[in-house]
Amino acid sequence: MASAKNLEIKKDIVSEIENSINNSESVILFQYQGLTVSDLKDLRQQLKGTDATVKVYKNTLLKRALDELNYDFDGFLEGPNAILFGKNLLEPIKVLADFAKNHDKLEIRVGIINGSVADLATINEYAAIPSREGLLTMLAAGMMEHVRNLSIALNLYAEQKENEN
Repeated sequence: MASAKNLEIKKDIVSEIENSINNSESVILFQYQGLTVSDLKDLRQQLKGTDATVKVYKNTLLKRALDELNYDFDGFLEGPNAILFGKNLLEPIKVLADFAKNHDKLEIRVGIINGSVADLATINEYAAIPSREGLLTMLAAGMMEHVRNLSIALNLYAEQKENEN
């Protein structure tokens, strides 16, 4: 039987996982078997700028925390898993997806995005969304096209009026 001290430590870890999930916009569970320590270090460095962290917990403790929060990850909690907690919605997902493209050993499994369970297809859709700066650039380019078309039309109209005189 487990000692009271060990049970208290496990309860604290489960509580830490629950708090991390509740305070995160995006939570991604991924399998990291086959990655080297330096690969994981590189991933953590890339995620540092996005206000995200990667943690490794025992699957039993992770399952207990997810059960407390009413999330069903039963088919995914096998083997060595790591979990990404992101304060931002898109950037951590994009970094992890890009990292997975370059490291075939990393397998994104499932996640929680804005409080809802997200499968791999949904996570990949979020990863494909351009960054905020990219979206702003696209918006500005779209607005500039209308201004350009308006200036061409006004110029043609002015030339037409000039030729009538």
